[in-house]
Amino acid sequence: MIFHRYVHVLPLLAVLGSVTALGVGTSFAKQLFPQVGSLGTTALRVGLSAMLLLLIWRPWRWPLSRADIGSVVRYGVALGFMNLLFYMALRTIPFGVAVAIEFAGPLTVALVSSRKKIDFLWLAMAIVGLGLLLPLHSGISGLDPQGVCFALAAAVCWGAYIVLGKRLSHLHAGQSVALGLTVAALAVVPFGVWQAGSALLEPRILLFGLGVAAVSSAVPISLEMVALKRLPQEAFGIMTSMEPAVAALLGLLMLDEHLTTLQWLAIICTMLAAAGSAVTARRTQTSDR
Repeated sequence: MIFHRYVHVLPLLAVLGSVTALGVGTSFAKQLFPQVGSLGTTALRVGLSAMLLLLIWRPWRWPLSRADIGSVVRYGVALGFMNLLFYMALRTIPFGVAVAIEFAGPLTVALVSSRKKIDFLWLAMAIVGLGLLLPLHSGISGLDPQGVCFALAAAVCWGAYIVLGKRLSHLHAGQSVALGLTVAALAVVPFGVWQAGSALLEPRILLFGLGVAAVSSAVPISLEMVALKRLPQEAFGIMTSMEPAVAALLGLLMLDEHLTTLQWLAIICTMLAAAGSAVTARRTQTSDR
């Protein structure tokens, strides 16, 4: 009986572990900014993650069509610039806030195909959450406009990453992610080299970057694959919606980033919108069958 319960709890713990590992990795990555800058940190994170996943999955074992190659390139470029722009946002705005703004990307993708009136409630919550974070009035938000713009651009890339990733759903997950990250590395590593130069090759920086890459990519992706095999899509979407809150808590604990009450309210609105859209999307797919 105890083992049976554990089997049901395991995928939920896997999602929580994935979200937490991603947040911990990003929090550690931000500590590299003084040494190699945001662009250099992106280069280390994406470049070393690609190397790790190439070694783990060996994607050359599966053939690719010419159309698939083009799809992988577009997917990888979106993935690379999503990371690059997000880390540039982290220079001036808190981690949890940046994640909440970036969530506008997947939320938009989910709500564009809305078919039910309740979807407009999730859209309204997302707009309220975003409105509380945008520096429309300095007295309300107090966020750096440039950082917000980078986070919004990262949101656009995240939306594109989701749309383009669906076109690779027929490929093995390990193959698509490993090849996508390789393309992402080719797209963004030159920016890091331009900013940080030879500092990227310092043994201490490389070792720290390898740890960030493992915690930010290899661990979360592996845990997500465990969860997706055992969880309904609805439950996975609800659990993933915790990411802004987890990021905000880790930002507080690891980076000493204190958020205002309104910023916490905005994060809660974003989480509710993400969880609600996941529930609605799943029910819509079920009714279509």
